[in-house]
Order: sequence, then C-alpha cells, then structure tokens
Amino acid sequence: MSRKRITAAAAVLVLATGCGAADMTKQASPFANAQGAKTVTLSVQSWVGAQANVAVAQYLLEHELGYRVDTVQVDEVPAWDALSQGRVDAILEDWGHPEQEQRYVRDKKTIAAGGDLGVTGHIGWFVPTYFAKKHPDVTNWKNLDKYADLLRTAESGGKGQLLDGSPSYVTNDKALVKNLDLDYQVVFAGSEAAQITQMQQFAKEKKPFLSYWYTPQWLMEKVPMTEVKLPPYEEGCDADPAKVDCAYPVTPLQKYLNADFAKNGGEAAEFLKNFKWTTEDQNQVSLMIAEKKMRPQVAAEKWVDSHESVWKEWLP
Repeated sequence: MSRKRITAAAAVLVLATGCGAADMTKQASPFANAQGAKTVTLSVQSWVGAQANVAVAQYLLEHELGYRVDTVQVDEVPAWDALSQGRVDAILEDWGHPEQEQRYVRDKKTIAAGGDLGVTGHIGWFVPTYFAKKHPDVTNWKNLDKYADLLRTAESGGKGQLLDGSPSYVTNDKALVKNLDLDYQVVFAGSEAAQITQMQQFAKEKKPFLSYWYTPQWLMEKVPMTEVKLPPYEEGCDADPAKVDCAYPVTPLQKYLNADFAKNGGEAAEFLKNFKWTTEDQNQVSLMIAEKKMRPQVAAEKWVDSHESVWKEWLP
C-alpha cells in the first residue's frame, strides 16, 4: 500500500501535489544535512497517520534532545529522491516501494533502513458497514457489478464509483477494475482530507459507497467500514502494475534514513531508529489532529504527557 505505497508538522500543512521528483525536492529544507548543526529535517506525507508520527518525533527531538526540527511536505516517491540526496533526513512511514528500495538502499546505498514503525498497514476496498449488513454479498468482489447502479455518481460516467484519494498514492485500482472486468470507474477525490469529507457525507446520509481505503486510519472509528474481498494476494501477483488482479498485501510500515544521517546523525538518528509505537498510539494522535482539530504539536504534547513509559524507551 504500498500506498498508500497510504497519510504534518507543527503547523497547519497544505498538501503538495507536484508530480515530479525534481519539483518536489526543491522544497527541501535549508537545514537538511547541515554540517555541524543540531538540526533534523523530516519528510511529511499527506495522510494524517504520517502527520502523527512526525508531530510526536518532532516534539521529542526538540524538547528532550534539543534539536531544531524542520519538516518538508513531499509526495511518496519524490520523498525517496529527496532522502537519497540528503534534502531530508528521514521518512517515518513508508508503505512499500520496491523499486526505490532496490535503487537507493541496495544499489546506491544512499538510503538506510530505519526499522519497523510498529504499525501494520493494509490497503483495500471498503464499503460502509451499514451497507454490508443490508447486502452481505457485496463484500465479495464477484458481486460488485450487481451493485454498480447503486454506487453510480455524477463523476463516475454511468459506471459504479470506486472512490480513491490522492493520485500520488500508490494504487492498483485502475488495473484492478480493468483486469477484474468490473463496471466501475476510479474517481480521485484529490487528497485524504477530501476523500474523508466525501465518505462522511455519504455516511451522514446513509448512502452506499465503495472506496479505496487503508488501515490504520482514525475514520474507521467514526464510520465503520467492511472490506470487500478481492482475489487473494500472492507474492509477485502485483509485480506488473498493468496486470494486477489481486488484493493489496499486508505491509509492516517502515522508516528510512539518509545513509549519511543514519551513520553520523548522532542522538537524532538513534532516536528515530528507536521510534516504534502501536496502531492505537498513532490513531490517538491522528484523531486529535483530524477530528478534534488540534494543531499537530498540541496533539503530540498531549500524547507525550500521558505515555512517558513508551517514549522513554526511544531516547538514546
């Protein structure tokens, strides 16, 4: 999911939607890779779970270890380019990018693995649970065409709508719709926030919807959803993006560091390698940011104040 190959900082962030690595990496912080300076630059992906990771890491780096932390909003694939070039020091939530891992971690060795985040991610297709209870067979992909008329929207061109978020997320959905011969059209909301707004509106009106979605994600607590079973995932079934006809894998989310930073980044690098929390922890902070509209650093401080036994283990 890979997302998501599926998700802020100390201030309100605006989603960056650039398409190319060159454009995105120009947003790099002037503090990244600064020689002799006690600074850290973190990449922030656009979904709220990633914002939660960065907010807590930033708060602790600043208040416990005395670093100045800068954040850069970068889409998923361009973030790998920025990390390789030393324009950012760390990515705290990656949903799996095999090509980038091969190029930068194994071949060029400009990026180093930073360990598990502690959260397991999964992308899939979901319908609201109230719709699944009324029509139990909708949870099998083979029956989706039966409900295409109910899921049609003005944007889906006479077909059922499969709602996706940002085009920058790694998604197999267009290939899946084609290869499974489904009477559906993928419609991009544009961002996680826009997608959430649409799903909340559907739920408020008790309307059916079919959406690309992922776990962990705080919205599940507010709008219960049930996964539609796609053909089972098998190793290699998604190797060719044009021929994908299987479900998304379950993905232990990973951290990655710039290789020089991993080696010479001192306490900051050690702290980020140690940073590991649970889905519940992440969802607590995400919910405060997205639902309660707290500034990320306020949400981070609130979580830090009540979880000292957790984050103390991360300190060098």
